[in-house]
Amino acid sequence: MTQKEKMLAGELYDASDPQLIAERIHAKTVMHRMNVTEYDISHGERHAKNMQVLLPNCPADMYIEPPFFCDYGYNIYAKEKVYFNHNVLILDVTPVYIGARTLVGPGVQMYAATHPMDFKTRGEMLESGKSITIGDDCWIGGSAVLCPGVTIGDRCVIGAGSVVTKDIPSDSVAVGNPARVIRKL
Repeated sequence: MTQKEKMLAGELYDASDPQLIAERIHAKTVMHRMNVTEYDISHGERHAKNMQVLLPNCPADMYIEPPFFCDYGYNIYAKEKVYFNHNVLILDVTPVYIGARTLVGPGVQMYAATHPMDFKTRGEMLESGKSITIGDDCWIGGSAVLCPGVTIGDRCVIGAGSVVTKDIPSDSVAVGNPARVIRKL
């Protein structure tokens, strides 16, 4: 398997692989255009073209306030009418799924990337990933952190500053570090 195939499969891989480095550089180049040089508040044609290049698995009606950051972009899968506020960061080494009409607050970080717990393996500079899934009609509050492998069900609210380390069932409000369900909706 190539390093990219290992990455996409969630297996240990070497992120210094030339193909992966080239893909991250490409993503950073497009993000720079989206965030700085070609951003058009009306989401003009250039912005839409950059979004399609960076995020080919996201619909045209997705709205992103700059700046936005990710590793690759092609591992982000969004449904219709998703909104990202400023400074959203997604480490998309494996797929990150975002449901329809989900609102993502400023400074939210989604980490699909992870590292081995064993220091010897980690010292070999290997990493892996675990997919993140967010259901439909969710609101992820500002500065929340979603850890590798979590699933947030439909219609959830994640409080600002929360750190989601475990799955959150549908129709829940979860807050804190670690995030805990405090009530059902």
